[in-house]
Amino acid sequence: MKLAIDGGTPLRTEPFPSGKDIGEEELALVTEVIESRQLCLYGGEKVPQFEAQFAQHYGVKHCTASTSGTSALHVAVGGINPNPCDEFITAPITDMGTIIAILGQNCIPVFADIDPDTYNVSPASIEERITDRTVGIIPVHLFGNPCDMDAIMEIAGKHDLYVIEDTSQAYGTMHKGRRCGTIGHIGAFSLQQSKHITTGDGGLTITDDDELGKRIHLFANKGWPNYSARGARDYPLFGFCYRMTELTAAVGLAQLRKLDRITAAHNWAGDLLTERLQGIPGLTPPITQPDGLHTYWLFPLRMDEEKFGMSNERFAEAVRAEGAPCSAGYIGYPIFMYEALRRKQVYGDTLFPFDSQEYGSDHEVPYQPGYCPEAEKALDEMACLWVNQHFTEKDVQDMAEIVHKIAENA
Repeated sequence: MKLAIDGGTPLRTEPFPSGKDIGEEELALVTEVIESRQLCLYGGEKVPQFEAQFAQHYGVKHCTASTSGTSALHVAVGGINPNPCDEFITAPITDMGTIIAILGQNCIPVFADIDPDTYNVSPASIEERITDRTVGIIPVHLFGNPCDMDAIMEIAGKHDLYVIEDTSQAYGTMHKGRRCGTIGHIGAFSLQQSKHITTGDGGLTITDDDELGKRIHLFANKGWPNYSARGARDYPLFGFCYRMTELTAAVGLAQLRKLDRITAAHNWAGDLLTERLQGIPGLTPPITQPDGLHTYWLFPLRMDEEKFGMSNERFAEAVRAEGAPCSAGYIGYPIFMYEALRRKQVYGDTLFPFDSQEYGSDHEVPYQPGYCPEAEKALDEMACLWVNQHFTEKDVQDMAEIVHKIAENA
């Protein structure tokens, strides 16, 4: 059968389902906020309700709502209260938000390479890159696929390090029966438009540690503990103003009620598509850790161009021509190879904190090609499909048939 990209008939002409599950429930709660005329959390009800209900949903004692996934990570780092030039080891395939949280506290991001099967940060590489300045690890559950948290927590315990789980893409993701975001010391979530549930933008930071929970809550509110806005002010620690609004929390409360259904649908569609793409020479569908549950924020495929017969760029073009959404690569390059990090020029025309006397030249981190070779190779060979909560079995089957059609022609 001739490929559509070569002038053949597309396998699918009807658009695949898309869009967020947003409607009457969100509108009703937002209307309550508008009618209350109380849009800030001071004196409002929705933000505290959202924090309490999310904490209950994840089985932890503390949750702090904030303005974005980036702020959720930043308040996590701020809650730990590292010294300037302390190091956090994290993943090379991630969003800049993960890195902003580290540099925002004048700390140094160090990158461990990935497991080539899951694209998640490799525990062995983490251990290799621990130095006397390392204070924490920020594993990223990429695409909704759980990291090897047992190994990461063992390393953290051995070296007395904090673990902040970047769970931005991993609502509902499980590692050996435990919810990702609750295994490390802190979990951070994004509510940006593309995530499993969304408020447009927003973040949530959770922990079961009382001291960390207190510090995180303060850090997100300028270090000010007085949420009632009454009485004399007190600032026991430094922080930022990352407060979530009542309007955002209203949408979040409605979205939270749908979370388990949405993530279960992602898991069902992703697992079924994985099953139907087995056995294609040169093409590897997602691989999940044993006893892990993947929630498929994206559906990555990896292709060996020589065995498959087609590059990832050509494959993505062919998939789109057949009527399915697909992109080549993911972020293009490991995050440290982008100009904002590669030049190490964060503040003005200085190289602070990288060239500071506090850090020292013996700790220089090489943000350049070859630093994380497995990550570079994976991004060169990756293409990403999408599944979502609206997919039917026919949608999954059509997407699988598109890939099989292209494979046969490749």
